[in-house]
Amino acid sequence: FNKGDNIAYAAMPIGSYAQQRIIPSKIAIKVPDGISFQQAATLITKGLTVNYLITKTYNLKAGETILFHAAAGGVGQIFAQWANSIGAKVIGTVGSDEKIKIAKENGYENVINYTKEDFTKKVMEITNNEGVPAIFDGVGKNTFKGSLACLKTKGMMISFGNASGPLDPINVPKDIQPKGLYFTRPSIAQYFTNRKELQTGADEIFEKVKFGKIKIKISKEYKLAEAKKAHEDLEARKLTGPAILIP
Repeated sequence: FNKGDNIAYAAMPIGSYAQQRIIPSKIAIKVPDGISFQQAATLITKGLTVNYLITKTYNLKAGETILFHAAAGGVGQIFAQWANSIGAKVIGTVGSDEKIKIAKENGYENVINYTKEDFTKKVMEITNNEGVPAIFDGVGKNTFKGSLACLKTKGMMISFGNASGPLDPINVPKDIQPKGLYFTRPSIAQYFTNRKELQTGADEIFEKVKFGKIKIKISKEYKLAEAKKAHEDLEARKLTGPAILIP
């Protein structure tokens, strides 16, 4: 690093609600010219999450159709754009009609409001009763059982969040064995274990932004003093996509 470099970091350690921070160099990621602080703040954790989901946890290929829950969220918006950039198709689920348009604008070919429709049945219709080879689920409890039902034989269930609450205990003989499914619970910590891996992963994201493969849309900016309001809006599900705090 050189004095004056712009840097970012992802996920841990906690304590980012501050005007200044001291962080270990081993977790620092250099932000290149052409990427603003606002873009970096929006991108870094969500982008690294999408990176490992698509390239490491599951090697998504051109021509595949997969399912992503919470399609209008910050991770979901980046996910569909990245998937489209490699020629994959994504079915998305959302929790309200207002979010359908947002999901489609970000590249989802089919969008299902799972509060109004049986997403399992709809996914099977879309895929001609074949199901999907992989499901990416940051919702958790409310979507887990239905997701297993629309996976192909030997499909992969990727659970990376618990927005609706933690999963109930999994009954392996009942839930996993009948179709020989794979289940995994990944996180950034397992896939980016050192600074070199972090920087490489981040550079892949920054490159897609620079070349227009991923477009960043900030839902709302709050002043740091408005952190409480930001959390209230988030809990009330008023935000569609990423929000940032400005010191």
